[in-house]
Amino acid sequence: MTKRLVLDGVAIGYDGQPLAEGIDLALSGSSITCLMGPNGVGKTTLFKTVLGILPPLRGRIVIGGHDISTLRPEQIARRIAHVPQAYQGDPTHTVLDIVVMGRTARLGLFASPGRDDYAAAWRALEALGIADIADRSADRISGGQRQLMLIARALTQDTELIIMDEPTASLDLGNRFGLLDQIRALSAGGLSLLVSTHEPEHAFAIADRVMIFGHEQRVEVGPVDEILTAERLRKLYGFDLAIETTAMGRRVVTRCDQPPPR
Repeated sequence: MTKRLVLDGVAIGYDGQPLAEGIDLALSGSSITCLMGPNGVGKTTLFKTVLGILPPLRGRIVIGGHDISTLRPEQIARRIAHVPQAYQGDPTHTVLDIVVMGRTARLGLFASPGRDDYAAAWRALEALGIADIADRSADRISGGQRQLMLIARALTQDTELIIMDEPTASLDLGNRFGLLDQIRALSAGGLSLLVSTHEPEHAFAIADRVMIFGHEQRVEVGPVDEILTAERLRKLYGFDLAIETTAMGRRVVTRCDQPPPR
C-alpha cells in the first residue's frame, strides 16, 4: 500500500530557523492522528509545509509516492484537502457555492464546474447531513454548520487525506461532539486524517495516534495511550495534571492543584 503522506526527518520553520525538526510520520489507510502542543511551537507551520505553502528546511515530504518538491500546487490539492479553523471567504456565496469549490484543483484552466462536480458536492452535503442548507448564504448558518460546510468542501476535493486545523475551536459543546462523530465517520470510510487540537479529551476520543509538538523543537509521535500521559501534558502546559476515566469510560484531564467547585 502506497503511503498517503510520509515525513522523513523533516525540519520546519522560517528564514532557515527551525521551529521543530526530526519529524517522522507516515499516514495510510483509515486513521486519525491528532496534532497537539502549545501555541507557537509549529503546528500551523507543519500544515503549511505539508500543503506546499512553505518548503521544508530539511528532510523529505512524500505525498502519494511523489516527493512534494516535484508537485505543482494543484497536484498537491488533488491529494490533500485542508479544513481551516474558519471560513473567511465571500459571504455572498451559498453553501453549495463553497462546497463545489473543492473541485477547483480538478478543473482545467478557466473551466467552470460541471454536472459531475455539482453531483460530488451534493454527495458531500448529503453525507454530512447539511444538504437542506445548500442554498443558504455562508454567513447565515451556524458555526457548526459552517465547519461541516468546510469539511464537505474538503470531501468534494476527492482526496484520501484531510488536514483539519482545530476544527472544533469555535463550536459549542453540542456541535463539538457532533463534529467529532463526523470525523470518526470519515476515518471509518477509509480516509486518513491529521487533526490539530488543544483538547486532550478529543484526542482520547477519536485518535489512533498523537503527534506532540513540545518545547525545544521536540516532536514525539506514537499511540495515544503511550504518548498522551499526564507527565507529558504537565511538561507541555506547565500544570500538575491527571488523566481520569469517567463512569461512561471517557478519559478526561483535570488539574490536581485546583480545588473542586462548591
